[in-house]
Amino acid sequence: MATRSGLTRRHALATLAAVAGPVPARAQPGARPLVVASKSDTEGALTGSMIALCLEDLGIPVERRLGLGPTLIVRSALLAGDIDVYPEYTGNGAFFTGTETDPAWKVPERAYETIRRADAGLGLVWLPRAPANNTWLIAVQGALARREGMRSMADFAEAVRRGLILLAASTEFVESPAALPSFEAAYEFALPMSRIISLPGGDTAVTARAAAQGISGVNAGMVYGTDGALDVLDLTVMSDPKAAQIVYEVAPVIRADALARFPAIRDKLGPVFAGLDAATLRRLNARISVDGQVAEAVARDYLRTEGHLG
Repeated sequence: MATRSGLTRRHALATLAAVAGPVPARAQPGARPLVVASKSDTEGALTGSMIALCLEDLGIPVERRLGLGPTLIVRSALLAGDIDVYPEYTGNGAFFTGTETDPAWKVPERAYETIRRADAGLGLVWLPRAPANNTWLIAVQGALARREGMRSMADFAEAVRRGLILLAASTEFVESPAALPSFEAAYEFALPMSRIISLPGGDTAVTARAAAQGISGVNAGMVYGTDGALDVLDLTVMSDPKAAQIVYEVAPVIRADALARFPAIRDKLGPVFAGLDAATLRRLNARISVDGQVAEAVARDYLRTEGHLG
């Protein structure tokens, strides 16, 4: 079985380390660099930069391919060995494994363990994840939320029934069974297509701003749980008490052969990602997407402040 073979490899490495003594963190001169990639989004650039900076702090040569592309391209590159490590979300494991309807994906620990075990059979290792759920959510214009007392998706459902909502969202959010349809099923509402402005891209900066500013009459927008704009726009994020959405917690995913070369990576990155709660990620993302700062500079400043860089 894939899981058993993964455990066997880890056991063999542990035994070898015990016999040979501690493995130096620093690479030998002329060693092949580890290729660090990320997807082409704000949080990907931030967390990918953190990974690269931490590896360099260990003395490991790094080649950056940040902003490589969407999920499919980056995941395929990792499986092919064209890159060595990148930040990925646990919830995407549902789509990697074709098990979107499994309730495990809506429970943080179960989601992480499910994809960790599945990927072990593919030669991939999931390192510790961040305690921040960057899942799909819906945010409502602050004035409307305050006037109608809207705080949760149950409140949102009632507002939909009263014809109060005009939603801006990506086509994927509208059509994917795991997104808006999952909300509709859990909270028993149906948002007519005439009350949705569907956009081809997934840029939540556009949908959030449209909701906050009432652009074209929009008063609700698709957002992600750790969006930087949430702290600076007058929006109220609808809570999801029924856990309708898949959990998306970010973690470094590394090829097992790369981790075997540099096992110190696990202990270096573990505390970094453990400290990235939702409030921290929103604050750091805002420095990039709202304030216009460079992702690597934001990552470096945070890592130094938190004592993760020497």
